[in-house]
Amino acid sequence: MSTVHAWAAPSATEPLVPVTIERRAVGATDVLIAIRYAGICHSDIHTVRGDWGPVTYPQVVGHEIVGEVVEVGPDVTKYAVGDRVGVGCMVNSCRECDNCRAGMENYCLKGNTQTYNAVDRDGTITQGGYSTHVVVDQDFVLRVPESISYEAAAPLLCAGITTYSPLAHWKAAPGKRVAVVGMGGLGHMAVKIAHAMGAEVTVLSQSLSKQDDGFRFGADNYAATSDPETFEKLANHFDIIVNTVSAPIDVQRYLGLLRLDGALVNVGAPPEPLPVQVFSLFRNRLTFAGSSIGSIAETQEMLDFCAEHGIAPEVELIGAEQINDAYERVLSSDVRYRFVIDTATIGAA
Repeated sequence: MSTVHAWAAPSATEPLVPVTIERRAVGATDVLIAIRYAGICHSDIHTVRGDWGPVTYPQVVGHEIVGEVVEVGPDVTKYAVGDRVGVGCMVNSCRECDNCRAGMENYCLKGNTQTYNAVDRDGTITQGGYSTHVVVDQDFVLRVPESISYEAAAPLLCAGITTYSPLAHWKAAPGKRVAVVGMGGLGHMAVKIAHAMGAEVTVLSQSLSKQDDGFRFGADNYAATSDPETFEKLANHFDIIVNTVSAPIDVQRYLGLLRLDGALVNVGAPPEPLPVQVFSLFRNRLTFAGSSIGSIAETQEMLDFCAEHGIAPEVELIGAEQINDAYERVLSSDVRYRFVIDTATIGAA
């Protein structure tokens, strides 16, 4: 085992603090990654504050991880020392269930092993990317294309794949009308990716405050959901609606915006239930769905797609000492559009 520097949440109510944690020894199929940058996701905040269930503290979060391979196990064949790599939201799965055998380990029927706050294969609790190093099985490591900078690549490992996967699955393409609900860390990536896929893209946001950014990212239209006329003008309009917000929405109103066989897909995850009237689905044979990250193969596909199309998230680089302030700014929507930690600052405090 090795001791590395990190920033952890001591409890659900205390600010994150600098700590040291133990990483397992590099096993036969493991790679040791020196982390260069780690993105801050709203999921990190939900987790450390206990919104989504029990947490083992102290907890190091962070599942948008990029860096270089600095050591490989004797049986590693996919990576070599010096490779540019990334790690997303999961670090293992059962590999035996129907979903895993189908290459969809993100939907592992036994539950994939999350990058943080999960029980690892050695019985320890996984600790995430707000740290200097991490050990991960080679099968759950991604290759970061040379054309994507490290700091831009980090948010792709969650925000990128979380929005790419439903857009690919529900076939965003020329001739399709896509709406993106929310223009935050997830939403701005959904706009860029849907635009690159050739769809007509509309942003549905509470206000028009980010309208200029939306058009710059590739949106064709932008509408304020605080304006009641929006739901009248856009009724029966969209093929796909990707809901990126982690707060309750009026599901019925958004279902009314869908065309025949349209889908409202949730990627934001509010702690509260989202009630839906089943009869509203009968109209236009609608789908009310959820989508969770993507498989390792699909995540690599997403990285390659972003490299091919020059897609990168908008990031604000911070030092580790700014993490707690960044959390507050995320909660107040004061970020455009993703905080990324320079991990060279971890351990400096």
